[in-house]
Amino acid sequence: MNIIVCIKQVPDTTNVKIDPKTNTLIREGVKSIVNPFDENAIEEAIRLKEAHGGKVTVITMGPAQATEALKSAIAMGADEGILISDRAFAGADTWATSYTLSQAIKKIGTFDLVLFGKQAIDGDTAQVGPGVAEFLDIPQVTFAIKIDIDGNKIKVKRQLEESAEIVETTLPAAVTVIKQINEPRLPSLKGQMRAKKAEIQMWTAEAILADAENIGLKGSPTQVVRIFTPPPRGNSEMLEGDIDEISVKLFNKLKEQKII
Repeated sequence: MNIIVCIKQVPDTTNVKIDPKTNTLIREGVKSIVNPFDENAIEEAIRLKEAHGGKVTVITMGPAQATEALKSAIAMGADEGILISDRAFAGADTWATSYTLSQAIKKIGTFDLVLFGKQAIDGDTAQVGPGVAEFLDIPQVTFAIKIDIDGNKIKVKRQLEESAEIVETTLPAAVTVIKQINEPRLPSLKGQMRAKKAEIQMWTAEAILADAENIGLKGSPTQVVRIFTPPPRGNSEMLEGDIDEISVKLFNKLKEQKII
């Protein structure tokens, strides 16, 4: 079974800062981590490989420093990592990113399953997994909490707001996972040594035969006009007591301010 995991290197959320002039995230000098939901996708891919055999390939789109995210995945147990990196990809929205990842997957060739974390913590759109599935023209299942594979069929239990449902489809398919699906393993010493020696492939826009009209800022139908940190609210107050006492206090305060 050939499994592909799409991951993203994101800023540590405790260190996110915004440039007030450009309204973009300041990434220089900020610690980067593997998107937490993607760690669950990596773990699930490794478990499926252990159960069914095969290969796990991890890919990411980003600058050269994103190789560290790929090596983290290899340390966990992935077989190889591919970095999709080119200045032409700069400014890509979720549509252009999905297209770029799909082109890389097509270059990889035969695959059975593409896994994603449900969303990236820096953008929170949850659009890239479904977007890649659309470009690849394969079935997709989102918010998975359990995956079972039998031959060319995949059965996924997916979490809804107040319940769960089971969806069955055929492979190849794309699945996005949530944190409840598993507990990501810690890299072993052997895995860390293998990751240190691993050679990460780097593919450019030309290498994946990407259409210049569909990548980067030029290929992005949506653009971020402004990003800003909300100003702190004044006169904040912490209500204390048990749930009944807090409910009464909150009701009275909302009534005093004529909100209700």
